[in-house]
Amino acid sequence: MRLTRRELLAGAVAALPAWPAARPRRMVVDTHVHLFAGDTQRFPYAPDAPYASKAAPLEDYLKFVVAARISHAVIVHPEPYQDDHRYLEYCLEHEPSRGFFKGTCLFDPLAPDTPSRMEALAQRHPGRIVALRIHEMHAPGTPSLAKGPIKDRDLRDPAMEATWQKARSLGMAIQMHFLPHYAPQIGELVAQFPDVPVILDHLGRAGQGTPAEFAGVLRLAAFPRVYMKDSGVEYSSKEKYPYRDAAPLVRRAFDTFGPDRMIWGGLGHDVQEFDRQIQLFDEMFEFASEGDRSKIRGANAQRLFHF
Repeated sequence: MRLTRRELLAGAVAALPAWPAARPRRMVVDTHVHLFAGDTQRFPYAPDAPYASKAAPLEDYLKFVVAARISHAVIVHPEPYQDDHRYLEYCLEHEPSRGFFKGTCLFDPLAPDTPSRMEALAQRHPGRIVALRIHEMHAPGTPSLAKGPIKDRDLRDPAMEATWQKARSLGMAIQMHFLPHYAPQIGELVAQFPDVPVILDHLGRAGQGTPAEFAGVLRLAAFPRVYMKDSGVEYSSKEKYPYRDAAPLVRRAFDTFGPDRMIWGGLGHDVQEFDRQIQLFDEMFEFASEGDRSKIRGANAQRLFHF
């Protein structure tokens, strides 16, 4: 049986849990959430999915966002679905309130039909597809991939420029998930398309490169439309939560990009995860004013993604 948005939201309100008093009172935008359908027959993973995930369905997420009072969320289309965006579209069509969700897309940036496919998806959901995500995660010194799962394509291939050009014409950002080694190549593209917003996922995975390579990531801040996402801090830590050894990297990112070009993401799927992320945020940004924290928690994302 297919539930209406009103029925889903009513169920979410009925299921509100108790909540710690420390949650933020101002706007909170989760700029990085993956959702995975429970019904894998209706929404199957791609045959060449790089990984499988446990279910994290929309219906459960709606209960959480009501409890957390999250203002908006960006669904980052996850790799297991590859270029099949049916579940993303389902989520956009069943959001708890009008304009609550926006989403990213995943297409092969070197495929000849990618610009037209990006446009078709954007036309089906006007103003809702806000970025194309590109993965550049292969080990330094290993070749880029020309086929297979949509990742690790050659950033210097001429077809990459055509895809960035289409993103610009559609008003989309480019969301980069990458190892720090590839920052100079990203910079070459940003220099060609300085008006295209570029989002650096997961603190640029600062801990997965050398100090010199992270310095290269920070140099991307010279381009005024490049944003750093405070998410995935654990990828840059060798310690357990709350990842205190990553705090200097967060501080360097803040000092370089400034409070107006950092956004927050990966806030979890339930109240326990969210509570951990709140505490982590407060620890990582203990040096920042409440006004600057408010920008990172939501105001910057509201402006960037036109919520």
